[in-house]
Amino acid sequence: MNFRLKIAAATFALLWLSATACFAADNQPANLLDDGYRDMYNLQFGNAHLAFQQWQREHPEDPLAPVSDAAAYLFSEFDRLHVLESELFVSDQKFESRSRPAPNPQVKQAFMAQLARSRQLVQAALARNPDDVNALLSNVLALGLEGDYLALIEKRDMQALKYLKDGRAAAERLLAANPSCNDAYLAVGVENYLLSLKPAPVRWFLRIGGAQTDKAAGLEKLRITAEKGHYLLPYARLLLAVAALRDNDRKRARFLLQDLVTNFPQNHLYRSELAKLN
Repeated sequence: MNFRLKIAAATFALLWLSATACFAADNQPANLLDDGYRDMYNLQFGNAHLAFQQWQREHPEDPLAPVSDAAAYLFSEFDRLHVLESELFVSDQKFESRSRPAPNPQVKQAFMAQLARSRQLVQAALARNPDDVNALLSNVLALGLEGDYLALIEKRDMQALKYLKDGRAAAERLLAANPSCNDAYLAVGVENYLLSLKPAPVRWFLRIGGAQTDKAAGLEKLRITAEKGHYLLPYARLLLAVAALRDNDRKRARFLLQDLVTNFPQNHLYRSELAKLN
């Protein structure tokens, strides 16, 4: 199937009850990063950039600031290019035969610059503390975002596969340091679920190469992020909605999408996907 399900990035879905409740799930007060992600999921990309860049100015050593800003650039391209249409996710044939979109070179330059900045800060933070949770999470996000760009914008699926595997390994390292970092389970879930959809000979080859291809484990990990995640909870719920559509569970998909529509009323993608089900 598609690596398009991965991200969103960073990508890419936000809550059980309300946006405020979601971001307060770890009992921390909302901050500019939370505001930026909420704006991003509402497709208010200008506001998201302002929030993330203000956080960068106030916390110049935090790698989460530039990687989050990179996510906003990527999702703006997804929105402009209509990349995240459910038909492409649900139909393997449509995904494989999809046309290559025309990326905005200025957006790509800004996206890659923010990823590079985040990686510099990650290296510096891990040099000070190898178990720095913020740095480890930023690394997981950066791998996912770059893999998404390769697969969904540049249609370089095989190159994106390496980022998928590296992102899962980075997430496992993070979870070993802090098992309660529920956003990290998304990367583990995505690799297992997406690669489980490949034909059996392909799965065998991928496992030889160190990839994980367990569908049940993948869905279980996605549910953890969808229920307990912070920044990536909305994206996990969107992925579960797509998984439900692939399994012809329209009732479950409708429930997940309705929740997203309620909490992100400015996101036309959620509304249009729900309208198709209704």
